[in-house]
Amino acid sequence: MAPRLLHYSDVENVYDSPERVGRLAGLLRELDGDDAVVAGSGDNTSPGVLALVEDGQQALDFFDAVEPDVETFGNHEFDHGDESLRRLVADSPQTWVSANVFEDAGASERFGGDAGVAPATTVAADGATVGFVGVTTTRTASLNPFATDLEFADPVPAAREALADLDADYSVVLSHLGRSDEQLARAVDADAILGGHVPTERRERVEGTLLTRPGDGGSVVLEIDLETGEVARHETADAPVDERVADAMRERLADAGLDEVVAEVESPIDRGETTLFGGESRLGNFVADAYRWATGAEVGLQNSGGVRTGTSLEGAVSAADLVSVTPFEERVVVAEVPGDDLRAAFEWAAGPDLDFAERDWWHAQVSGVEIAWDPDACAVESVSVGGEPLDPDRTYAVALSDYILHTDDEFPSLREEHRVERHGVQYDVLVEYAREVGEFPAVEGRVVEV
Repeated sequence: MAPRLLHYSDVENVYDSPERVGRLAGLLRELDGDDAVVAGSGDNTSPGVLALVEDGQQALDFFDAVEPDVETFGNHEFDHGDESLRRLVADSPQTWVSANVFEDAGASERFGGDAGVAPATTVAADGATVGFVGVTTTRTASLNPFATDLEFADPVPAAREALADLDADYSVVLSHLGRSDEQLARAVDADAILGGHVPTERRERVEGTLLTRPGDGGSVVLEIDLETGEVARHETADAPVDERVADAMRERLADAGLDEVVAEVESPIDRGETTLFGGESRLGNFVADAYRWATGAEVGLQNSGGVRTGTSLEGAVSAADLVSVTPFEERVVVAEVPGDDLRAAFEWAAGPDLDFAERDWWHAQVSGVEIAWDPDACAVESVSVGGEPLDPDRTYAVALSDYILHTDDEFPSLREEHRVERHGVQYDVLVEYAREVGEFPAVEGRVVEV
């Protein structure tokens, strides 16, 4: 016998669906045992509606029921500031491991050490010792405005150093690096790398190291036999519901007061990743239209990754449902963008290189724009604005999330110096627009493949 690892990751907004988070908790408790180690690899506290209301603290109901052994930080753990995260770490039952996050740019003091964060830890199970190291993507400060005061060091030497200090029968890295896990596997000596950040599943070996990723939304738990390397996949859809967790979330949602119905949807609106990253989508059209409605801009733009996956919108749509679409404290802004920079933004959307993304995804949801693109070549063939070909010598008023102007990971041609106006918070704009319009647009040829 050898220890089993129970790997979950990128739970994100599952807390907004009491039954779903109850089933995830129920499955983990059902699979747990003396020979098991329960491990999370990041983004297991935010984003989401409850996460916004509770500053991520709603995750404690889940953690207290499941009693994970070990966890590392994802980029969204920092959504509510480092002080809120320190409180969560101190109050949660698991050990948080982080080898490459530091309090400042001098990289002298590790983040959260006073709350119990360690670069590595060991867990005993089934007569063996498993050592764990945690690393988080270096792009976190770019992805998350609340993490700009922290230093995210190179994860490879940080993981290598932390692993060298371990005295364990097995060594495991909890990684929130996304597609960079393959590079990490080639650079460190570990039995397994439990990954996250990318919403697609992974189960394979790279130069002898097992790489796993359960996907997002708490829909899958991976069970790993450290001796054989075998990985079993368990879906949460039919798992027993942990009613304590589900009831705790229902109570928190009721207290949030976001149950007002603001729209009705006859035909379900899909929120799956293949839809949101596959080109034009109904939900993306709604978001981009809302931005133009609120600002009077010529163009509406939403990064596809900022529209969160979840259960389909159908029937009565509540304010909470729309908050869950873009659950971030980011404002909608207007940017005055030269035509050539706007064209470059759409070119980027066709072929970005992002740790959290698959290479064939499309990354722009738009309003007031028609785009033809070639997914095989990852190239844009044509762009028109308001029915006219995009003019590289013109300047366009573009409504978008302030996040896009902050980050240098997405749409790098759109910069903070382009900003000219600030408007309401993203999710408030969506709720107000739904109250005003009451319906969602169809897919109508805004983004087409050629």
